[in-house]
Amino acid sequence: MTTSFPNSFLFEYMLKVQIDSFGYQNQTILKDISFEVAPGEHVALMGESGSGKSTLLKIIYGLLHVEEGSVFWGEKEALGPNFNLVPGEPYMKYLAQDFDLMPFITVEENIGQFLSVFERETHEERINELLELIEMKSYAKTKVKYLSGGQQQRVALARVLAQEPEILLLDEPFGHIDNFKRNSLRRNLFLYLKKKGVTVLTASHDPSDVLPFAERTLILEKGQIIANRNTQDLYENPPNYYTASLFGQVNQVPMKLLKSYTEIERTVLVYPHEFKLSDSSGLKIEVINSFFKGSHYLNEGLMEDGTIIFFNSEKKQEKGATIFLNVSLKTINTRLQVGQKTNT
Repeated sequence: MTTSFPNSFLFEYMLKVQIDSFGYQNQTILKDISFEVAPGEHVALMGESGSGKSTLLKIIYGLLHVEEGSVFWGEKEALGPNFNLVPGEPYMKYLAQDFDLMPFITVEENIGQFLSVFERETHEERINELLELIEMKSYAKTKVKYLSGGQQQRVALARVLAQEPEILLLDEPFGHIDNFKRNSLRRNLFLYLKKKGVTVLTASHDPSDVLPFAERTLILEKGQIIANRNTQDLYENPPNYYTASLFGQVNQVPMKLLKSYTEIERTVLVYPHEFKLSDSSGLKIEVINSFFKGSHYLNEGLMEDGTIIFFNSEKKQEKGATIFLNVSLKTINTRLQVGQKTNT
């Protein structure tokens, strides 16, 4: 699998990850992992719980030792705990799901501890910059033990950014943060990292962390990479149901139900927003539920063969109503072509 990058990228600093096999107690966690990340690129890792996302980040950072594999940043090999007394390389930072903060000192002291002792004259300016980024300037003098879980996660984020790493590894970086803060923080953080040219790997279950910000996405299933493509292309042309479902609700519809005249014995992946409602023709559906989603309604319907279908509509659909759904030929043909590529 090949990926093209702009000519401005410095290929001598490419992050190269190669893991033939890794596991615990005769259980294989990762297998045949191989990918590269260009400087300044933001790559997302997606997969169900237990697919190996967190383990992969821990290996890259050097928390876990790998016998069969290697991690390089250009010509520099990132070594594991068998070689480094303190895990990690100086050019890399890792934000884990447990924050490892010092609870009895203040927010600004937690951040300041990660700044160089040789640059004390710039500490205050840098701390203020990071406090503004995580939207916690008013908590600078507050001891960490008094913060909520979401606030502590924001402080942990500021800490890993303190020394301006070349590579940043994020493991569910917004999982504890309230929605009303998450949106602005996510936007500010990823735009900041892009401006600074930081190479980012983000492991996340949340499509909102991925779709707007990650240029490329790796899909992990049972410890293996099953897709490695441009994020928008992967969303619009998912190779299988598993991949599509990681981005949200998706339907798997038999081709014969979409187009009764076809002889193709295949199913087609259809997102809820891709269905168009009709009064008289198409896929016959009985409405079961209609859920208000703000900008639209997500409806649950039942096909004649008992299959559940999810589709969007501008207006609430009445329970028990019979409606018809259609999918554009362009969408159908595109998904069929992706399926053919996947199977060959």
